[in-house]
Amino acid sequence: MVNAGEIKKTTKQAFLLPERGLCAHRGAMKTHPENTIPAFRAAINAGAHMIEFDVFLTKDNQMVVIHDSKVDRTTNGKGKVSDLTLAEIKKLDAGSWKAPEFAGEQIPTLQEVLNVMPYNIWLNIHIKGDGQLPVQVASLIGKQGRLHQAFLACSAAAATKAKEVVPEIKICNMERQDSEHEYVQETIKLKTDFIQLRKADYPDFAANVKMLKENGIRVNYFGTDSPEIIKMLFENGVDFPLVNDILGVIDVAWELDIQPVQPVFKTKK
Repeated sequence: MVNAGEIKKTTKQAFLLPERGLCAHRGAMKTHPENTIPAFRAAINAGAHMIEFDVFLTKDNQMVVIHDSKVDRTTNGKGKVSDLTLAEIKKLDAGSWKAPEFAGEQIPTLQEVLNVMPYNIWLNIHIKGDGQLPVQVASLIGKQGRLHQAFLACSAAAATKAKEVVPEIKICNMERQDSEHEYVQETIKLKTDFIQLRKADYPDFAANVKMLKENGIRVNYFGTDSPEIIKMLFENGVDFPLVNDILGVIDVAWELDIQPVQPVFKTKK
């Protein structure tokens, strides 16, 4: 278990996190290879208010940031992440599939991703597995002093495991997403910190968002790059729409007087 004193010492900082804004889905994935360091740096430089990324465990129980369960789509390799060691994964080219200028980019570890993240944006960490992964991720987040900004997007089972070792870890409920009414009610019952809605074209959408926020739950939405839909989501109370083209739509936030984040990379003394 992460030492409670250590957590308090490293996370009680005066970092102001965005109340609302745009979430860069897998970083700046429209223009960069998704879930890579260049994609994250581009999103940070654009002023993203939240960055979403995915975490799997390798064969030797190392945390790596990749969306798919297999490396086939986004690298020059083949096979399941869980069947490959970190050393094998690090040999893969995770950039050329996107564009020649990204040749040689690697699949990053979670630690490598945290190393480039500022302390004043939200970190939306999608947990890909209910085994030891949520425990390992939560433990690292606690040790790295990121509990104020990071949350796990995961199942109820994964959330339970994470909270057993780090009770303070924030959670985005990802259970029952196929039923909006049940999903909203279940999230309120669980008292999680975030929810990720996936539909907005139904009569009770605005009322559901209002009810969630009245219960202290921040509302994410997956996903769109449409300026019109983004504006509609903000008008209806959504806090963080997930976008693929953060560089292309950051101006929408400007138009709504949502200022891009000026990143803070070092903890304050």
